Amino acid sequence: MNNIEQMLELKKWAVIGANNNKEKFGCKIFRFLLDNSGFDVSPVNPGLTEVLGHKCYASLAELPETPEVVNLVVPPRVGEQIVRECAELGIKNVWFQPGSDAAAVVSLAKELGLNVVQACVMVELRNRV
Repeated sequence: MNNIEQMLELKKWAVIGANNNKEKFGCKIFRFLLDNSGFDVSPVNPGLTEVLGHKCYASLAELPETPEVVNLVVPPRVGEQIVRECAELGIKNVWFQPGSDAAAVVSLAKELGLNVVQACVMVELRNRV
């Protein structure tokens, strides 16, 4: 089983960069995971208190439960900080959406011992239906 399949088996996710703008991928991905039965997904965005009617958290550390997978929908400059936070919190699985997966951030994640996927989660889930 590859990293993509392993991560899709896990159901407790956090979407970093989730937002309420239906045109942006932070919203599209959060909604897509919510709509896929079985996923328990939390939005994380320090600029918001609510995303699509769900309580939004300012950081991974504020989540009531530690996610099994962190999905990044943020610019690479933000991703580096998130990857370090994942390592500190013991979160092993990081899913980089296209655009968040700059080489430096991905290599940092790997250096920190994290499992990495670089793909669009919406495409991967649709391919499995």
